[in-house]
Amino acid sequence: MPSLVDSSSLAKVLVRASPDLGDSMGVHFGLSTRDPSGALVVGYGYGEWLVLASPDSAGDVVHRFEGRPYDGLRSVIDVTHGYAVLRLTGTDAAELLSRLCPIDLSDEVTPTGAVFRSVVGGLSVGVIRDDEAGEPSYLLVVDRSYGQSLSDMLGDAGGEFALAYVRPPLPGM
Repeated sequence: MPSLVDSSSLAKVLVRASPDLGDSMGVHFGLSTRDPSGALVVGYGYGEWLVLASPDSAGDVVHRFEGRPYDGLRSVIDVTHGYAVLRLTGTDAAELLSRLCPIDLSDEVTPTGAVFRSVVGGLSVGVIRDDEAGEPSYLLVVDRSYGQSLSDMLGDAGGEFALAYVRPPLPGM
């Protein structure tokens, strides 16, 4: 049975710079990884990284990434209140999500760590495969104003799977 958690309380920091910053960020476009602090660093676009960290840590994340050595121009912006994040987890999560998303969600094409942007139920959504405890898990990033719509669409599509809505997590990821 898949579960859906509102993870919008996560800190969200957007870093934009030349794509060569990917070397020091530890990840390039289309991939994600955890940094030593436990934050999820996402190669979100060409020259664009989204950092997801524990709630109320956006200021620390901004400070940490602004302080990294880099010879080019870059911007580091707290976008926590601009995006909603939903976490869809479970053995049937890929099948449920595939009803709303045209991307092949098989393990071979989108393994854990994969990142892409696609249409999900008619909305532009960032999809981050971030498995938890060996179960498929997807972080779905959408403009905050569409968060409830995305949640409702997943609920409608997940009816036969008995989608469980879980209360937001306690601080931490």
